[in-house]
Amino acid sequence: MEDWTGLLQLVMEKKNKKTITKNVYFQGALKLMRPIYLDNSGQACFYILNPGGGYVGGDRYRIEVTLEEEAELVLTTQSATKVYRTLKPPVLQETEIILKKGSILEYIPDPLIAYREAKFHQHTVIKMDKESTLLYIDILTPGWSPDGEWFKYDYLQLKNEIYMEDQLIAFDHLKLQPAKLQIDAIGFMENYTHLGSMIVVSDHCTQQFLNQMYEELEPHIKECKIGMSMLSVPGFTLRILASSTQQIEEILEVCTSFIRQQWFAKKALFLRKY
Repeated sequence: MEDWTGLLQLVMEKKNKKTITKNVYFQGALKLMRPIYLDNSGQACFYILNPGGGYVGGDRYRIEVTLEEEAELVLTTQSATKVYRTLKPPVLQETEIILKKGSILEYIPDPLIAYREAKFHQHTVIKMDKESTLLYIDILTPGWSPDGEWFKYDYLQLKNEIYMEDQLIAFDHLKLQPAKLQIDAIGFMENYTHLGSMIVVSDHCTQQFLNQMYEELEPHIKECKIGMSMLSVPGFTLRILASSTQQIEEILEVCTSFIRQQWFAKKALFLRKY
């Protein structure tokens, strides 16, 4: 086994209309709270914890999640992921997710905060059945620096690969490197400081549904920009540029609540963390 700073392996299954843990293992600087059930639908919710308080140079993390047939899971974090000054090799986080037939995963972590001279590389691979549902979120936030300026981290690199029936259906590669690129200019962050992303894949997704969701979003699009694109399979990507984490979280909450209500007749999530 490779030497990981933190390792988390989780397998969920459905029994008697309730999603339960089939197998769980964690070591090092990744831990998992006991599952909670937010409503009577049988969907489980797990909180990932990092007892170390943040990521530093040379840290290596791996998360493996498998949902067996019909399993339903909300996976979130207890707090923001903080990446501090990185003098050694970059922080690496690998995630592999397997979604079997009829399973539903809502992956809703807290924001990633990158501080001065931080280096962070995240690689996520998702393998899903055509009858499963994925909702995957990322939020990127620049951390505090002594001179008060934004974008003092060295770089943030996020790669997402999504496969359906072994065919690549989405590849999202985002790299922000302030020292080499004027990322606050047009074509990058466009004078915004915070970035949010959502990837949704489900056979429930139609153009009519996206039109309806955009109508739900319109009242919340104030001092930010959003862009939405259909995928080659039923699903979409959403990108948000904003000036605060709260603006992004508000828009993403509208999206997740509308999806849960329209597709699964479920109430909005309330992931209380304090």
